[in-house]
Amino acid sequence: MAEEQPHKRVKLHKTVVLVGMMGAGKTAVGRTLAAQLGVEFLDSDHEIEEAANMSIAEIFARDGEAFFRDKESQVIERLLAGTPCVLSTGGGAFLAQRNREVITEKGVSIWLDADLEVLWERVRHRNTRPLLQTEDPKATLAEIFKARVPIYATADLSVRSVGSASLEDMGRSVQQALLDKRPDVLESVT
Repeated sequence: MAEEQPHKRVKLHKTVVLVGMMGAGKTAVGRTLAAQLGVEFLDSDHEIEEAANMSIAEIFARDGEAFFRDKESQVIERLLAGTPCVLSTGGGAFLAQRNREVITEKGVSIWLDADLEVLWERVRHRNTRPLLQTEDPKATLAEIFKARVPIYATADLSVRSVGSASLEDMGRSVQQALLDKRPDVLESVT
């Protein structure tokens, strides 16, 4: 039998949806948080790729961004209708009002808010980011950051994603934000 963690036991009532920029830690923090809570971790991009049997880049190339965004919304709605879990979304998912509305209605959005320099350090050595395949990827990232931050700031809650924090600490920070501000989503049980 697994040993109990020294902090409070909790019960998740709604899906926690992590939103934010590429490199903010949505997948890594999401996996850690799900393990801490004892719930399933899902990634909307992975679910789309599994359903289509192709990569997101291939979907974009074959069917276009509008098609992809429509499928992304359908997948997010389907996942939110299931058992409460931790859900990581692609960086662009929260930009669609349709997605923001369904996430707030059926779950809770948490913006992993990272500074531009932290994001750049995390993504600069990866070539898996199609949006950054430009002449000046750092400038491109800065443009995307500037455009998206005001939308991410409308999330139900935000948690700072700092480069020096461990994944375990980030997971605990998300839990604490939920316990403090959204007991309807995450309840402390004895």
